[in-house]
Amino acid sequence: MQLEDYQKYDATGLAELIRRRDVSQTEVFDAAVTAIETLNPSLHAVVRTRFDKAKHERDQVSGSSIFAGVPTLSKDLLMALAGEPLAFGSSSLSAWCPKEDSLLIRRVREAGLVLVGQTATPELGLMGITEPKAFPHPQNPCRKGYSPGGSSGGAAAAVASGMVPIALAGDGGGSIRIPASYCGLFGFKPSRGRVPLAPAHGEVWQGAVVEHAITRSVRDSAALLEQINGMAPSGPYPVPRETGYVDALSASSKPLRIAVSLGNFLSYGLDTQLSAEVKIAVEKAAKALADMGHEVEWCDPPVDGEALADSYLTLYLGHLAADLQWVSQQTGVPVHRLAIEPSTRAVGRLGAKLSARDYELAKRYWHTAAEQMSQFHQRYDALVLPVAADTAPAIGELYPSASRERLMSLLAIPGLPSLALKAGMLKHLAVDALSRTPFTQLANLTGQPAMSVPFHVAANGLPVGVQVVGRLGEDKQLLQLAAAMEQHDDWQCRVSTA
Repeated sequence: MQLEDYQKYDATGLAELIRRRDVSQTEVFDAAVTAIETLNPSLHAVVRTRFDKAKHERDQVSGSSIFAGVPTLSKDLLMALAGEPLAFGSSSLSAWCPKEDSLLIRRVREAGLVLVGQTATPELGLMGITEPKAFPHPQNPCRKGYSPGGSSGGAAAAVASGMVPIALAGDGGGSIRIPASYCGLFGFKPSRGRVPLAPAHGEVWQGAVVEHAITRSVRDSAALLEQINGMAPSGPYPVPRETGYVDALSASSKPLRIAVSLGNFLSYGLDTQLSAEVKIAVEKAAKALADMGHEVEWCDPPVDGEALADSYLTLYLGHLAADLQWVSQQTGVPVHRLAIEPSTRAVGRLGAKLSARDYELAKRYWHTAAEQMSQFHQRYDALVLPVAADTAPAIGELYPSASRERLMSLLAIPGLPSLALKAGMLKHLAVDALSRTPFTQLANLTGQPAMSVPFHVAANGLPVGVQVVGRLGEDKQLLQLAAAMEQHDDWQCRVSTA
């Protein structure tokens, strides 16, 4: 199988070829290896490969399984492979290996996907860009010198360039949807608890983190979710395994009532500047949905975006402080000596000074927002809004500058982190972290399913995704809408080679 032939197909298409014996698993595997070895030296999407182990695992895959031996990549964050490195994008964990596979990895293998390597992520998955100091920075295949986003930036770069047709990804504040938008791909974040994080974790970031994938097609996303969904025996969410995700794509549906917003309610106070190209993308999506027969109305949900950002960042700080303690326990290195980036260390110091009261008050707002969105969805089936305020940033544009890092280092002075929090440091962090991407955290805090749909290409050649948020638990309806949008606009994603 030639590389150009391999890159024509999504994962479902390749699996169909294998089942028909038009190509062999070996031919598809070899094409993926060629793609990674050819493209990764310049794109830096993959931080480590495991071709020899994957070859052995491929030979155990049944050709009748859903994905029949199609290659994929896991993310270098949370997705444990027993006895193999999992660095979380950080030098501090460069030698660490988990003792057992994650349940997600086991289910992915049972579905017939073959894991050929791991993709780049920012340190501990903390940024909406993927520029870790421990690894080379992945490039956006759509335009050299630009970021694929984060935290699943390596996954997006790998799929957009045609290394693999599907790559596992995770989303705690937009980390599937942002890279999908920047790279012109489909990115679906399932409802909270739909995909388990066991056995190492019951929940991550109080349930904000959900794992799934970045794909070229809606059908790949639905087929994978069909195989990996359902609670772990240890909980914590009673979400039984469901079927019917793939069947929902072709089932007829009634016209929906859809709200459309430019997201101003989420960007208030964050100095967000929405680009003209993003406005065009949202307007195009609204018109397409109306042309498809849906009832479309411009309307903002009654959510306090400023309170939402404060709540998200408060828990972000608290969890990072706990995560650094976990890294210390795993490595035997004291927190103050961990090989972590200055910005990570600074935010961790702030988080260590949070009071339990402030942490709990921040968490309580999650329910307030969820209740507000529940009321909103009594009138509307879905909400359309931006994924990000602009197209992908240039590499280095959003990473803290050297002067900013020096300023952050002052937080090592005893007593200064507490003073910084009292002086409103959280607000400064919110502006720095969320001004370009304030629209995606809502669905993580409320638990709702959400997706990025590749609906526009800007004049600079970079893609613009449009976000669609559905009712909590109604993942099938959202995927069904995605499939109809895909068919209407013929946007099944093609390989980028810029």
